[in-house]
Amino acid sequence: MKFVTIGYGERSDYDRTDPAVRDAAHAHDDRLRAAGAEMGIAGAPVRVRNPGGAGVAVAEGAFLRSDLPVAGFAIIEADSVEEAVRMVSGTPCAVAHGVVEVWPLTQG
Repeated sequence: MKFVTIGYGERSDYDRTDPAVRDAAHAHDDRLRAAGAEMGIAGAPVRVRNPGGAGVAVAEGAFLRSDLPVAGFAIIEADSVEEAVRMVSGTPCAVAHGVVEVWPLTQG
């Protein structure tokens, strides 16, 4: 199964996390990448709308709002949601006072 993960976190929380914990989290991400995960840091988003196919409207900024900004994304493969949770529990957002969402992807 494939999962998309969304990491949320503040830079100030990352900075206050023990450097050894951060280093271990980045090493963890390196292992996930080596195993085939596609990972990246989130840039500035744009919103795209095309209501009723009547015309495309593009606006800067995120549509969703949260207490923490989106920090990054990954697409991972795991046998179950439990395994996916284990895989992301050591990532920087998870250990640096942020949060990681795990979304199962299904083919539509």
